[in-house]
Amino acid sequence: MLELLMAGGWAMLPILLCSAVALAIVLERFWTLRHKAVLPPGLGAEVREWARSRKLDPEHLAALSTNSPLGAVLAAALAVRNRPREVIKERVEDTGRHVVHRLERFLGTLGTIALIGPLLGLLGTVFGLIRMFLAVMVSGVGDPMKMAGGIGEALVCTAAGLCVAIPAYVFHRYFRGRVASLAVEMEREVFLLTDELTAGSEIASNPGPARVALAAG
Repeated sequence: MLELLMAGGWAMLPILLCSAVALAIVLERFWTLRHKAVLPPGLGAEVREWARSRKLDPEHLAALSTNSPLGAVLAAALAVRNRPREVIKERVEDTGRHVVHRLERFLGTLGTIALIGPLLGLLGTVFGLIRMFLAVMVSGVGDPMKMAGGIGEALVCTAAGLCVAIPAYVFHRYFRGRVASLAVEMEREVFLLTDELTAGSEIASNPGPARVALAAG
């Protein structure tokens, strides 16, 4: 394997560097985008219970905002719980953009590696072909070993670039889809909490009809 990599020439160095960076990003994103780390089980129901019981103090909100990405979004909604629904929605959207940006961390780099991998392989291919033609110019076509060296360098670089780019592209698309799925689940939890908060404010502002409705139920 080492001889095969060395046969690719100096162009293999950036390709190997890209492969190491891509591997590190993939492992880090797998760990960071775990479902239970982004959306801890039962957190949404627990926060809605806090809203019902009015057990909301700065310590609760501070702990919630650092708990997880979902906790940060829910804490943003609770911070303006006494405001109109439109204000809560705007605050959640602002916080949600920052949270999604953090979830997509390094994905741009992974996409760049998927893009430049074949280009680096093509660059190595071009240098390998140049080396082959220079060998032909110097010694003619009578020395097949020199020609084989240039062709081998070209083929190794092409294969290495594709071997890096294809998995990087697959994982890039996978993680983008995973972030989108997690964002939809967070949005659902925010909607449930917002309904809870606005329902509570409506009951507080209209106590008479609310008591009648509850009594009728």
